[in-house]
Amino acid sequence: MMQVRRNASWILGTLLTGCLLAANAAFPENAAPEPLSAFPQSLLAIKTGAGKVINFKIWTADTPQREQQGLMFIHEMDEHAGMLFMFPENQRVSMWMKNTYISLDLLFLNAQGKIDYIAASATPKSTAIIGPPTPEYAVLELKGGACERLGITVGDVVLHKNFKNH
Repeated sequence: MMQVRRNASWILGTLLTGCLLAANAAFPENAAPEPLSAFPQSLLAIKTGAGKVINFKIWTADTPQREQQGLMFIHEMDEHAGMLFMFPENQRVSMWMKNTYISLDLLFLNAQGKIDYIAASATPKSTAIIGPPTPEYAVLELKGGACERLGITVGDVVLHKNFKNH
C-alpha cells in the first residue's frame, strides 16, 4: 500500500531518488503480497478532544517487508480498520501511495499517541511524497475520509499498547 521513507540527514534530491528506486527494488512488481491476515492484529482506539472514543481493528507492519507492503494492492477496507507503522524512536518519516488502490488518511503520531499531523484522503497510486514537518514515532493509516467522517483531528490521542499513554 504505502512505502515508508525515513529521512536521515541527507541531501534530499539525489538520495531521495535513490531511496525510491531502492524501495521499488525491495518490492518487485511481480512479487505476491503477503496476505493481511498474516500481519499481527490488535485493537486500537482514538480518543477525540470531545471525549468520544472510536475503536479500530488494525494490522501492524512489524517487519521491513511489511512496512514496504503496507496496504498496497487492497481494493477495499472497513471504516474501522487500519494499519500501524511503529518506529524505534522519533524520526523523519515520509510515505507514498504507489500500488495503493484506495484513498487513505495518514495520521502521524508522537510517542504518547498524540496525532501531530493528518494527511487526509491521500491520492491512490500517487508517488508524491507525504510527510509531516516534524519527526514522528508512528503512522496510522485509515480509510480515506475517515478522519472527517468520524471527527478525528490533530491533537486527538491514539490509545494502543505501543504508546506511552497506557
